[in-house]
Amino acid sequence: MTASAQIDRFVHDRLPPADQLPIFRYDLPELQLPDQANLVEELLDKAADRGFADKPMLRSPVRTLTYAEAAVEVNRIAQVLTEDLRLVPGNRVLLRGGNSIAMALAWLAVVKAGMIAVATMPLLRAKELGEILEKSQPSAALCDGKLLDELQTAQQAHPVLKTIVAFNQPDAPDSLSARAASKSGVFKACPTSADDIALLAFTSGTTGKPKAPVTTHRDVLAMCQTWPRHILRARSDDIVIGSPPLAFTFGLGGLLIFPMWAGASVYFHDGPYSPESMVQVIRNVGATICYTAPTFYRQMAAFAKQHGVPSLRISVSAGEALPDATRQMWKQATGIEMLDGIGGTEVFHIYISAAGDEVRRGAVGKAVPGFTARIVDDDGNEVPRGTVGKLAIIGPVGCRYLDDPRQANYVKKGWNYPGDAFVEDEDGYFFYQSRADDMIVTAGYNVGGPEVEDALLKHPAVAECGVIGKPDEERGMIVKAFCVLKPGHAGDAALVKALQDHVKATIAPFKYPREVAFVANLPRTETGKLQRFKLRQLP
Repeated sequence: MTASAQIDRFVHDRLPPADQLPIFRYDLPELQLPDQANLVEELLDKAADRGFADKPMLRSPVRTLTYAEAAVEVNRIAQVLTEDLRLVPGNRVLLRGGNSIAMALAWLAVVKAGMIAVATMPLLRAKELGEILEKSQPSAALCDGKLLDELQTAQQAHPVLKTIVAFNQPDAPDSLSARAASKSGVFKACPTSADDIALLAFTSGTTGKPKAPVTTHRDVLAMCQTWPRHILRARSDDIVIGSPPLAFTFGLGGLLIFPMWAGASVYFHDGPYSPESMVQVIRNVGATICYTAPTFYRQMAAFAKQHGVPSLRISVSAGEALPDATRQMWKQATGIEMLDGIGGTEVFHIYISAAGDEVRRGAVGKAVPGFTARIVDDDGNEVPRGTVGKLAIIGPVGCRYLDDPRQANYVKKGWNYPGDAFVEDEDGYFFYQSRADDMIVTAGYNVGGPEVEDALLKHPAVAECGVIGKPDEERGMIVKAFCVLKPGHAGDAALVKALQDHVKATIAPFKYPREVAFVANLPRTETGKLQRFKLRQLP
């Protein structure tokens, strides 16, 4: 094994105990990676060897960088980190910014220099940032100039963060770009062990307090050889766009790491997307691959049908369950069979998926090559095909939480338990039911909230919905639906009955929502995931 290059041992010293670590399997030839590897050196510095040096890598409305140009920019920022800020390998560097070329370059520079990237969602407030500061103990932060206020407030309460350098602030004399401009652009990648840590990716908080999964250089490079290689199959002429933040591993993989692995380019829009603007950007830049959440695709469908998206060839949906109603709506609007997948921050990206002719209606897909998935009972025993149980996976990556007792709940006997309830059919296709702790057990029947949501979304009055189990003395739980209505529909008793009758006619009648509440919006994380735990707190 190659010795670690990370001098600062803070994260290494807080990894889970050996008996709580996952088993890692590298069964495929392409997963046999060297013990010394720096992921940025592999994906960026070696791009020239693959013939990508002069190909576009990062695009925006104002500039485009080739792979060679991006490599020089990354080197200059790495020089700022090591020469000006005196940071050493293993130090944590907090990154705060929306999706932009500057954010992407900063992330790559941190990891190339052997430090640990701690990217944070742009909408986080000082309190949430403070929790991340305390947990990760970063030595410095690189922050978009527009987002400084909340971070500076958090810094005052958590002085562990000594230095903040702003980016996307071209006129400021101490900005990252101003500092980097004086550097040579020559920087040799830190010779990290493949098992040195590349990033801490704080979870998005769908279940409450965020956790900090630890991801190594080997993990990221291994994931490039699984879903992107076997399912996505991006090409070097692809132009990728999407809405998930780079601070979220769905976005980091889809909008930076995997395009680099394929030699493709990424377009970063100026500011947040609306459903209409995303369709316009696809048309204007000739985007061929799009990443976003199911809710966004549902809202985009009408605009895509109206204007057309002729360049688009792959639509990736992840982040939350994809209702079949949304899949069919998108297919009718664009002719594209959506590429669904389920993954997790704990393992970096997608581990069950299917594309093209391999798609089976209602299923998420099959285990991605490199992964083994099975459905088990509470004791870890595999259940018969067609039976609802808990998903357990094993593969080249696995969960390692930073100093968190919840590790014991996620990894059991070497297997990862993402907390999802699934059914596997005889052909190895996996059908999502719900989060395991969201399974609604009503009068002895198991009901998956997403299945009821899919039925409700087929009603013309419903724009969005979320379904939970509500405690009930007689039945144990009842199904309760929270619905956001489309304009022109009144949330009255007549519509409640119409929605209940619609569900009874669409799926098994016992699954219908005995209570329906109409709300203006649903609580979601910044990545678009529905926060059912917040719905349970509503009256």
